[in-house]
Amino acid sequence: MSRGEQIAGTGVLARASWRIIPLLGLAYMIAFMDRSNISFAAKTMNADLGFSATIYGIGGGVFFLSYAVFEIPSNILLERVGARRWIARIMISWGLIAAAMMWVRTPWQFYTLRFLLGMAEAGFFPGVIFYLSLWFPRAARGRAISRFYISGPLARVVMGLLSPALLAMNGVDGLKGWQWLFVVEGLPAVAVGGLVLWLLPERPETVAWLSPAEKAWLAGQLADENDAMRHRNLLAALRLPAVMLLGMVGLLTTCAYYTFTLSEPQILAQATGWSGVSVGYLVSLGGLVGACGMLFTGWLSDKSGTRLPFMVGSASIVLLAYVLFALGGGRTTGLLAYACYVACWGSVTLSVWMACTDLVPPRDMAVATAMVNTMSQIGAFVGPILWGVAKDYTGSFHTGFVGLVVAQVLALVFVAAIGRYRRQAR
Repeated sequence: MSRGEQIAGTGVLARASWRIIPLLGLAYMIAFMDRSNISFAAKTMNADLGFSATIYGIGGGVFFLSYAVFEIPSNILLERVGARRWIARIMISWGLIAAAMMWVRTPWQFYTLRFLLGMAEAGFFPGVIFYLSLWFPRAARGRAISRFYISGPLARVVMGLLSPALLAMNGVDGLKGWQWLFVVEGLPAVAVGGLVLWLLPERPETVAWLSPAEKAWLAGQLADENDAMRHRNLLAALRLPAVMLLGMVGLLTTCAYYTFTLSEPQILAQATGWSGVSVGYLVSLGGLVGACGMLFTGWLSDKSGTRLPFMVGSASIVLLAYVLFALGGGRTTGLLAYACYVACWGSVTLSVWMACTDLVPPRDMAVATAMVNTMSQIGAFVGPILWGVAKDYTGSFHTGFVGLVVAQVLALVFVAAIGRYRRQAR
């Protein structure tokens, strides 16, 4: 490629980034909040409704069960219906269900709404990963995914600042603070779903803000990658070794991550002795640190042309965080552990998705990303339930953290297997 073509291509990708990623990032920020805000509601909601740690763990985890079950069908429909309409449908339905959490009164109502929320949201994240692969060549994909994916840690910033204020509205208009939290953080998804339906472009060839020459350049870049990879049918994508290996890494690391996330405010309050408002500020600061770490990983990974060292390094530091939490040791140890955790967990999952778009043929991407995410959500279903049972049985988080350490060690074993597979594939 000539120097002029490189400059022109950079302009095309920059324009696509500004047109696509902020909107999708806003959507993912709201999605992350609506699946995780029960962590802030947990203390008062559980006390008001008489929920044990086990009941809360089942409700927290069942979201990921339905998400996993409907993940692949949702992504197949996205490919057929089109990303714009399907992502808008996902957002509007999950926003209504997330707001309906304010009416929970019994454990089975809690389980049912969390199950429906997972069903509604299924396919969103892998659908976006597939969608981005239609717009960004491999050499720029790490940065594109990281710019979208930072909405996860940035959602923690919003939750950390907003959730304590909403919980403080306890008694306003006869509603509990946790009820205000669910409705105020849930309904914005409906509005953003309307924006997606209006603004999100379907494919590069359908937009008016790229010239015919720019469309031809982008199509050529993506076609070169497609031609370089062996095409398979959709079912064959599920048998790819890369999909299974990445799925196991996702299962184990996501199991640990969401188990921690759904009890994060309680863990931090216990480790630091701080108030709910101070813990909220800490979660917000952690979100900013995580966003910076994720952007740095995406940039350096694209610059170096490699993914695996970032997966190994970040997963190892997260393992250290879980070990420190398991050992205890007071506020200083807890803050050090949390710093390691927030700085690197986003880079773990980002590396998984960057590796997935590198190792999987483009034609298989929709089903492959759904399969990797499905396996990841199975881990997120199991982990919170076991954590809740352990908490009720032992009265502390220690046993649960030992389980997170084991899961993260096993994840590193599968990361090593991915490295061997990559070397053999070459």
